[in-house]
Amino acid sequence: MIRVITISDIKKLIAQVGLQNFFRDLIGELEKEYSRWEHFQKSPRHAVHLDNGVIELMPICDDEFYSFKYVNGHPNNTQSNKLTVVALGLLAETKSGYPLMISEMTLLTAFRTAATSALAAKYLARKNVKTVGIIGTGAQSEFQILAQKALFDIKTVKYFDIDPPAMKKFQHNLRDAGLELIACRDGKSVVENVDIITTATASKKQTHILDVHGINPGLHINGIGGDTPGKTELDKSILSKTKIVVEYLPQSKAEGEIQQANADVHAELWEIITGKKKGRESDQEITLFDSVGFAIEDFAILKLIYALAIKYNIGTTMDLIPELSDPKNLFSALF
Repeated sequence: MIRVITISDIKKLIAQVGLQNFFRDLIGELEKEYSRWEHFQKSPRHAVHLDNGVIELMPICDDEFYSFKYVNGHPNNTQSNKLTVVALGLLAETKSGYPLMISEMTLLTAFRTAATSALAAKYLARKNVKTVGIIGTGAQSEFQILAQKALFDIKTVKYFDIDPPAMKKFQHNLRDAGLELIACRDGKSVVENVDIITTATASKKQTHILDVHGINPGLHINGIGGDTPGKTELDKSILSKTKIVVEYLPQSKAEGEIQQANADVHAELWEIITGKKKGRESDQEITLFDSVGFAIEDFAILKLIYALAIKYNIGTTMDLIPELSDPKNLFSALF
């Protein structure tokens, strides 16, 4: 029997655990899995690039579990009232190859992306983070801010989007989060006097939503919008002025901000988590987490959801795998 986790099940889990507690637990799981980096069989995701978007499969495994995620990225979907990103995930045991759980991963992708950004900021941002900014207030934005709030004592959030209704949506959704929300007229205004800036746009092209002249000493940048070949958000001059950390270099070279130039990458995220390389070394240093999303993040959240679903008896079990008295007699499953 396979456990199936739906959108309704995720809502039940979050209500049971609490949103901020879930983020803290997830950040902890991500930190644990990244620290076990060398225990995983890894590969860049398999991507099919289309004129209007991308469809990807993201697999990974260790000696105990295997996971993969199906995910798309279609920036024009919102014009027909569809999500830009939707996803499904599977967790299996490696000893038998049997699937254990199939889960929605549209919400879970937003959670794990935001939690990974917060985890990177733990090592790359200044310690006394009070003010953060975000450019792009679409589907990912609230998750990004709340994940950062789970780790830092954030007081103020500055934000901008070229779509005014998206800015109003963002303000409405975070109105009770205990944050001062400051709407800005442009991206340049957002980056002024913030400790962390997150760029999270969906445009499938090279844009410059952050210019090198607006970058001040001490800033940490979470660049999460560049996640496919030909799609970037930052002025490439920024790359030469920052300490750059990526998730998985072979994938980031093709999809991240560093695809724009032969940039000097300081480390993969696991290296700073394990102490193999240093994170932030001074309050004046400018740091960049060039995030494209990697399968270990899906692995971590699927494992967490599976454990919580069993603990709280959430989800539905389904007979998607035949249960036979004679495993050589598959034909008998028809009768």
